[in-house]
Amino acid sequence: MAISHVILLLLENRSFDQILGSFKKIYPKLEGIDPQAPRVNSDGSRPVSQRPGAVRVLTYDPRHELEHVMVQLSGGNGGFVQDFAQSYPKSMPNDRDEIMKYYDVGELPAIHELARNFTICDHWFSSVPGPTWCNRLFALSGTSLGRVAMPEGIMNLNVHWYEQPTLFDRLNEQKISWKVYAGDFPLSLLFVHQWEPQNARLYRTMTEFYRDVAGFSDKEPQDDGLPIFSFIEPSYCQPGANDAHPPHDIWAADALVASVYNAVRANEALWNETLLVIAFDEHGGLYDHETPPATVPPDLHHEEYTFDQMGVRVPVILVSPWVDAGVFPDVMDHTSLLKYLTGQWSLGPLGYRTANAATFNAAILGRPRPNLPGSIAGPPPLAPTQLSRQPETLNSHSSALVALSHVLESMAEEDANVVAARARQVLSGPQSQIDAAIDRIESFLKYKFP
Repeated sequence: MAISHVILLLLENRSFDQILGSFKKIYPKLEGIDPQAPRVNSDGSRPVSQRPGAVRVLTYDPRHELEHVMVQLSGGNGGFVQDFAQSYPKSMPNDRDEIMKYYDVGELPAIHELARNFTICDHWFSSVPGPTWCNRLFALSGTSLGRVAMPEGIMNLNVHWYEQPTLFDRLNEQKISWKVYAGDFPLSLLFVHQWEPQNARLYRTMTEFYRDVAGFSDKEPQDDGLPIFSFIEPSYCQPGANDAHPPHDIWAADALVASVYNAVRANEALWNETLLVIAFDEHGGLYDHETPPATVPPDLHHEEYTFDQMGVRVPVILVSPWVDAGVFPDVMDHTSLLKYLTGQWSLGPLGYRTANAATFNAAILGRPRPNLPGSIAGPPPLAPTQLSRQPETLNSHSSALVALSHVLESMAEEDANVVAARARQVLSGPQSQIDAAIDRIESFLKYKFP
């Protein structure tokens, strides 16, 4: 018996220091936060130091595009607060303080309980010092084909043709089953190969994930049940966003982590052969003190960046009976998971960065650990007003998803009156833009897989 199933839950836009830096008090060797010697940034007029008490819901979405990350990393990671202050000149001092604040141990009930009981990767960096899209492209294919920029809405679509081989393609070649379980709008549809009908049919809802997990049996495998590789995409859009992307409520993401772990843990047969990876795609403009190391480019595509430096450090927890409680210190990035999977399942190549990545094989134990938590508690239930809160403005990622939905709509055989109605709908406010985007993606998948 060993690991035969892998589940990846990839959340959004939080730095290692903010989410897990406080665990240095539990693991002294962890590269975290020393409350006796907190790091300091400046907003241009006053020092801002690291301290606990990060809020659940940020007022602003800190900038995390390449040009902003370069400012943040300047002076030994000394430009985070300055970049935020320049990006949001009307922000108040307490808003700027949040860039340096962190969650103390226990303030994120589910994530921190898993960090206590399983393996924290404390030198896992995002793949690119840039925003969400390029890092998610790296996580699933090992490259972003030279691109780092994201769309800025329907007036600046900036959506490229991402036709590189992906993890999903390599799994198909080896006849290894996979599914994407999405909360609302699966961003992995950026890859053009995912539009093929045989791939589009493998996009499912989170309701189906919980059904497939509950129905898993190692004695009677189901052809359309839980696959060997599961990729979970959270809900990116309000109402109900649980991706952790500021300004969305971090507790909603924590509740998702709890529900995924508890579902897997409740099925003993599945639990005994599963690796659950809880990861964040990039730092979202929030402070981390570790300077990202140099790395190798994935290919010859350098249209928008050289890809020779990793991005800001992000939280990653390996959850399985096959890993220990503690810290894994090796330097890795998102391609490290691809390296592990290509080795585990004898998959084909996924770029030069993946081929040269370090991975976490040394964290896998020779035998499973017994007596692990049978379930974990998430945060207290969110009030209905919090669950249904509609956005006053779209964050950068939601705006980009609206743009992607517009492109995908153009590829489906939609009735012209429906397209026109959606076009009018997006003019009535942020929530209408989100509603139209989700409607477009549902129609696109039905068109590809009726």
